[in-house]
Amino acid sequence: MPWFKRVEKGINTPTEEKKETPDGLWFKCPECKTVTSMAEHRKNLNTCVKCNHHDRIGSKEYFAILFDDNKFTEMDEDMTSGDPLHFVDSKPYPERTVATQRKTGLKDAVRTAYGKSGGIDITIACMDFAYIGGSMGSVVGEKIARAIDHARKNRTPFLMISKSGGARMMEAGFSLMQMAKTSAKLALLSEEKLPYISLLTDPTTGGVTASYAMLGDFNIAEPGALIGFAGPRVIKETIGKDLPKGFQSAEFVLEHGFLDFIVNRKELKQRLNDLLGMLATAKPEDEAAAKAKKSVKTS
Repeated sequence: MPWFKRVEKGINTPTEEKKETPDGLWFKCPECKTVTSMAEHRKNLNTCVKCNHHDRIGSKEYFAILFDDNKFTEMDEDMTSGDPLHFVDSKPYPERTVATQRKTGLKDAVRTAYGKSGGIDITIACMDFAYIGGSMGSVVGEKIARAIDHARKNRTPFLMISKSGGARMMEAGFSLMQMAKTSAKLALLSEEKLPYISLLTDPTTGGVTASYAMLGDFNIAEPGALIGFAGPRVIKETIGKDLPKGFQSAEFVLEHGFLDFIVNRKELKQRLNDLLGMLATAKPEDEAAAKAKKSVKTS
């Protein structure tokens, strides 16, 4: 029967009539290889619908998740890096900065903003890995320092979302000084009894891990995030031994006491609001206890 027979063999569609599948329509999970539409992937907050692998996202997506109705006020949005060392590798640093800004639409590797999350005033700094690997330069340190100052002035909690390969080599010592500057600012935040929550995402490494990323009152992370100082290959070559399975994953770091808990991205806002609500409830009692203690000393 002709229904079950191919009358003409071969593909006869002219090249000009062929239709290519547009890029960006599908997402293939790097872990379980499940394929889903990008629309469904974004709806699931860029996590795999099957294995829950957390794909990397940037400040735009985190702000949309955390700020109520995606309403916030950005701070220092036009701050950009200088070239104090006149650094040149494959191209001069200013040219690399301009090219990266044009490609990503970002001014530097961190964005800072304030607004409400679950009705609670909050100040957030979020790093973007798309900008030179989320590297920490002088602009990153200065914007975080100013965000902390804003949190102190307005008595808001401070949330830092880290995603970085470490200090920016193009600024050498200037980038390393940001470790001390941000740590000093966080000490002032702590003195004023304002909560600092540090969220470590994939990857959080180098000087960022060695400074503000690990100084939170609460250090939390997303599932599967790579967290460490030096990379696994460098450590293995240094000690000459095979590393434990899952070494430097968020789960491994949690097991060894460096994290308070791991939070799924879909639960992030609710867990954050619950935590801040608990701290706000506990605060009046702490102040009352302090006043009582002070009155006892005075008498």
